[in-house]
Amino acid sequence: MSAPGSGSSSSSSSSSVDIVHLVSEMRRAEPLVHCLTNSVVRQITADVLLAAGAAPAMVDHPEEAADFAAVASGVLVNVGNPTAEQVEGMHAAIGSAREHGTPWVLDPVAVGGLTLRTGLATGWLDHVPAAIRANASEIV
Repeated sequence: MSAPGSGSSSSSSSSSVDIVHLVSEMRRAEPLVHCLTNSVVRQITADVLLAAGAAPAMVDHPEEAADFAAVASGVLVNVGNPTAEQVEGMHAAIGSAREHGTPWVLDPVAVGGLTLRTGLATGWLDHVPAAIRANASEIV
């Protein structure tokens, strides 16, 4: 391991450069992120995506979700506090994302503790999310 300031590159500094580059590229692309998320975090999710340079869209109606997932840069599915209509929209968006090669992220809020959410998230694993964003207690 090299001493700080020695001029040698370490894996952590190269990772930092990669992250800076990736964030810059993401901001340049201004991705359209289709968010199907719960009412508790909807505004926070939108604010974070806007701050990161993305364009969030909260489209969860079943009659629009599939169409929107087809044109989005990515889809976020957060299973916290779902209504029956949102679940229907989530199914449609995930199916459309897979069909159109759109990456999608699963956020399994309270999975393992609640039957409906656990069943939804477990079933959606068959649709191969690009990533799972979860707390440690939600992925055990």
